[in-house]
Amino acid sequence: MAAAADDKKSTRLHEDIPQSKWPIVYSSDYNIGFLGLEKLHPFDSGKWGKVFRYLKESGLLKEDDVVTPVEATEEDLLVVHSSGYLNSLKWSMVVAGITEVPPVALLPNFIVQRKLLKPLRLQTGGTVLAGKLATERGWALNIGGGFHHCSAERGGGFCAYADITLSIKFLFERMEGISKAMIVDLDAHQGNGHERDFISDSRVYIMDVYNKYIYPHDSYAKGAIRCKVELQAYTEDDRYLSLVRKNLEKALEEFNPDIIVYNAGTDVLEGDPLGALSISPEGIVQRDQLVFELARGKGRPRQIPILMVTSGGYQKRTAQIIADSIKNLIAKGLISHQAAAVETEI
Repeated sequence: MAAAADDKKSTRLHEDIPQSKWPIVYSSDYNIGFLGLEKLHPFDSGKWGKVFRYLKESGLLKEDDVVTPVEATEEDLLVVHSSGYLNSLKWSMVVAGITEVPPVALLPNFIVQRKLLKPLRLQTGGTVLAGKLATERGWALNIGGGFHHCSAERGGGFCAYADITLSIKFLFERMEGISKAMIVDLDAHQGNGHERDFISDSRVYIMDVYNKYIYPHDSYAKGAIRCKVELQAYTEDDRYLSLVRKNLEKALEEFNPDIIVYNAGTDVLEGDPLGALSISPEGIVQRDQLVFELARGKGRPRQIPILMVTSGGYQKRTAQIIADSIKNLIAKGLISHQAAAVETEI
């Protein structure tokens, strides 16, 4: 997939990546840690590094196999966000509300920027880059991102930047042949951020499967969902996987996207304190396999490029489950370095 020739402002987020790299995006700077305050939120702010460590320990990846992203600049972020919203993040009290860690309000903002927001801007850059890689290689994974509660004008739920919206807008503006996108949001929570951003944009089809009894209860944003599945609390594997399959098949019959953005939250896991669903580790692995099979499995009418982001997940064991799922996708032949490289040459 070629980059579109246009007069758009230059950005480093869509840099060309050597074929020797897997289309997997990660940086050790994704991980958040400062003064122990990150422990005041149930989110495991070091899970991204653990995922990468488990993949390395399995022998599937080496340090130099993955793509290191660059941080989204203010100019990049202004493609989606208003200057007013970005300026509001210069107030630590605002960031404390978004991240749901009240003591952040007491910190000097330069510390908040460096220790908390910079990692999130880096992950945002990773999602944008992974979008480009997915169109070029057929698939891509950002071991991070998926800040689906953040919209152009407001953050929330530990989401300060609208990385999903930004990635799609970059693709629409900069990549030839990308004019329609499907968001498949399987995090336990409603993805109200991207829904608010694309509520009047017919180029974006949103499928959202979420626990209807938990945050954010955003009725306005639900107007953007074209395939809505509201789950009962503590839904288990069989019911969940059946609903995901049936509705994703239906969505792909209704809409023919040029790319799928898959928000693969693991807060659906049984025991998650915020997700309140009952999906087993094996069920999450099967779910991810199902999405990739329907997007680009053998025998499908067409191979749809897919970008996966890891989104929510509030237990220590979710990092191992994400790594196991990636290993399973490789074992099933749904993603591979060789396949990605070959697709680029076609």
